[in-house]
Formats: sequence, structure tokens, C-alpha cells
Amino acid sequence: MPEPTLKRSLSLPLVVLYGLGVTIGAGIYVLLGASAGRAGIHAPVAFLLAATAVLFSAISFAEMARRYPVSAGEAAYVQAGFGLGWLSTLVGLLVVAAGTISCATIALGSTGYIREFLDLPASTILLAVILLLGAIAAWGITESVLVAGLFTIVEIGALLAVIVAGLWTDPGIVTEIPKVLPAPGDAAALTGILSATLLCFFAFIGFEDIVNLAEEVKQPDRTLPRAIFITLALAALLYFSVTAIAVLSVPLDELAASPAPMSLVFERVSGLSPWTITLIAIVATLNGVVVQIVMASRVLYGLARQGSIPAVLGRVNRVTQTPLLATSLVIAIILVLALAFPLEPLAEMTSRIVLTTFTLVNASLLRLHLRDGALRRIWLPAAGCLTCLALLFGTLR
Repeated sequence: MPEPTLKRSLSLPLVVLYGLGVTIGAGIYVLLGASAGRAGIHAPVAFLLAATAVLFSAISFAEMARRYPVSAGEAAYVQAGFGLGWLSTLVGLLVVAAGTISCATIALGSTGYIREFLDLPASTILLAVILLLGAIAAWGITESVLVAGLFTIVEIGALLAVIVAGLWTDPGIVTEIPKVLPAPGDAAALTGILSATLLCFFAFIGFEDIVNLAEEVKQPDRTLPRAIFITLALAALLYFSVTAIAVLSVPLDELAASPAPMSLVFERVSGLSPWTITLIAIVATLNGVVVQIVMASRVLYGLARQGSIPAVLGRVNRVTQTPLLATSLVIAIILVLALAFPLEPLAEMTSRIVLTTFTLVNASLLRLHLRDGALRRIWLPAAGCLTCLALLFGTLR
């Protein structure tokens, strides 16, 4: 019998839902309070700054995905640009590390919401969450993305409910939005914004995961670039709007200290019980766990297929048509990380790894343009390199 391969079944709407699921659930539900704690009322600006830094890299990823629509995309892009097998393998492993650490971060964030309903130890909740969602990820790609897509629709609806409730309760809040902008020359505000930007960058991590579904997407050369830009634009709009409502409606010290910040914001702006939003926040964070497990396992699969790591991790199960061994390894790593580290250090660690990967992908596209003599196109990947490096080194403490 021929060796089984991944199933090419995903269309643009499903890919966008996948991208939004991994992006939005991880970002706003988990890190809203932490970002407000660092940047204060200027937290929305930190989200916009992070979106700007991400945009240049998104353009590079879109072009690379069109050129090389394969799993373990980042590794393939760096191989194409630099021709160094060791560097390509390193980038692939960095992507896996970022995915597993990010997943552990999201799982930790979910416990704060789940414990609003269940008086259980955090470690017990973590174990149950990761194992259950790992089983869904191993089930099948179409099933996994459909589950993630349904979760994503629910969580976006909740964010829209917070925005509508905030505007309905206080229509004048729109005129207060200029307050989120820092005064020119306010060094303390700028320092807080820059510190929060690294956390906010974590909130946009997800669009690049789309490229690792390349071998399971219909018409990947067209679908992947479109999905990247749609995901990034919708995430940026939702983040800014929700964060602005939050910092203008809730005392900043309460917002920063809350283990379930989105529930707190909804309760304050609507006057209703927060239990509905809390349930949706649980769905949102769990969604992020599913999609990150899928992404990390596909990168391991792609690296194995490229001959960079043991071939056994590239085996596809005939029944599920998923890489079960790679998925199991990812789940085990996530469990260790989630049980051993707190949330904010994991989020920062993820951001630094992803910024390093983005820098290398931008540099690869820059080299390809120079090699092809396309000098007029080098400024975009060059800008991507510079923004990533500035954010990476500007936040070192």
C-alpha cells in the first residue's frame, strides 16, 4: 500500500478561522490584564505597535508561503534563502519550541477562568485540558480545524459583545479614546508601552502558523497569503477596540490583578453576570491549545520529511491521517512546560523565539530578492528584520 499522506481539505474560511483561533484566544483573553499592568491606559497603543511590527513580517511570510507551500514552512524558507541545513533545522525546532511554550502559556491562562467554576487544583485542570485537547488534535485535521473554527466564532462573538456593551453603556467612551495616546516626551509612558509591546506581540502570534498547514490546504499559493492578511487585520481591530474599552472602563489596578480580566471587563461595562463571558473565555483559551498542538506537530512532521530530524516523526497514521507520534511528543512537552513555569515568563519566552524566527525568515526573503536582482522589493523584508530586531533587543532587561 502507498504511504499515507496529509489530507488536503482546508479552504480559505477554515484557514482564517484557524489563524484567528490561535491568535485571538491566546492574546486578548490571557494577556489583557498583564498588558494593562505594564502600559496602563496606553495598553491599546502597545497592541497597535505590536501589530505594526508584525505587519512587515506578515508580508514576507505571505510571499514565502506562495513560493514554498510546504509544512515546516519557516525551515523551508530559511533553507531557500541561506542554503544552510543546520540553520533550517534550528529554525524549525525554534518554531516547535515557540508553539509548545505558547500552548503551555495558553493552558495556564485557561486555568484562571476554569477555576471560576471548578474548585480544583490548577495542576489537575492543566493535565485534563492538555490531554483532552491533544486527543482532538490527533483525531484528524478537518475535525480539529472545525472544532477550532466553532470555538473561534464563539470567542469573536464574546469580544464583540464586550465592545457593544461598552459603547451601549457609555456612548461617550469614543471621545475618550485619545486618552490612550501617550503625551509627547513622556518617557515613563513610552517605557511602559515598549515593555507591554513584547507581551502584545505574543497576542499576534498565530498568523505564521497558517503556513504550516500548507500541505492540507486547497490552492495553498492563493489561500495562504489571503488568510495571513485577513487574520492579522481582524485581530488588530478587535484587540485595539477591546483593550480601549477595558482600560477606559475598569480601574487599571483591578484589571492588572484579575486572573480573569475579560470577565471583569464584561461585568463592569454591562452590569451583567460575567459567567457567560467566563465560559466563552474558557472556550477561547482551549481553542488556542488545540491549534498550537496541530501547528507544532505539523512542523515536526515537515522537518522529518525534509530529513532534518528522525523520520519516525514524519509517519502519518492511516486512520486519522495525522502524525500521531509527533502529536504525542508535542503534548508531552507542553505538559512539562505548563506544570513547571508561570504565565508571563512563558509568554515573553515565546515572543523572543518567534521574533528570532521572524528575523531569519525576513532575512531569507531579503537574500532571495538580492539574488534575483529585485532591488525594488528589498525594503519590505529589510523593514521586517529591523522591526523584529528593534523589538527583540529594545525590550531586553
